[in-house]
Amino acid sequence: MKSIGERIALKREEAGLNQSELGRRLGLSAQAVQKWEAGKSTPRNTKLSDIAAILGTSVSYLVQGELHTDQAPTAPSVLRDIDSWDESTPVRDDEIEVPFLQEVDLSAGSGRFAIQEDASQILRFPKAKLRDNSVQFDRARCVKVRGNSMVPVLRDGATVGVDLGKTSIKDVIDGDLYAVNHAGQLRVKQLYRLPTGLRLRSFNRDEHPDEDYSFEQLQEEPIAIIGHVFWWAMYTR
Repeated sequence: MKSIGERIALKREEAGLNQSELGRRLGLSAQAVQKWEAGKSTPRNTKLSDIAAILGTSVSYLVQGELHTDQAPTAPSVLRDIDSWDESTPVRDDEIEVPFLQEVDLSAGSGRFAIQEDASQILRFPKAKLRDNSVQFDRARCVKVRGNSMVPVLRDGATVGVDLGKTSIKDVIDGDLYAVNHAGQLRVKQLYRLPTGLRLRSFNRDEHPDEDYSFEQLQEEPIAIIGHVFWWAMYTR
């Protein structure tokens, strides 16, 4: 029975990646990957989906492995019908409607944008899930990811949930995803605190290298943290 580290190593080799490259794409060191594969440590649950996406596999494979033919199959799961809803469907007591943020052209053709709330687009979230993630209901917003800078984890058109209650640089958790207001442009990036300022990092670093900004540049650009990304989803195509 292979361990999670052995399965990571197998899929990494199949993907043609070395430990350094996998670590780089995850925003971690090669030593961290080496420890996983040697069984000295295991990835955090929050990293498993990123690892699976980069290696072209599933979280369930990494955690549980494949079902062998000599194993008895488990009983099939009973799937419940998906509940459909639209703007006319009443909001249940255990749900909350979360609006989207979007870029708005301040003047046609000027190239200047502002980020405003779009009440015409909403998603519904279970209140319990927001509580589990310490997100106040009135501080949750959704954002659409644009471009290829965050592939393979977030493709163009992916939707992320953002906690507007976490906007301070001192509260940044290195490597976590944040929505950023960059002079009116809505961006989703990994953030890292630096002694001199802030680093914005993309998953697709081959085409989008790191961006380092001093505290002075953060004011001049201007660049402000909109909030911490607590959830994301996207279609496969």
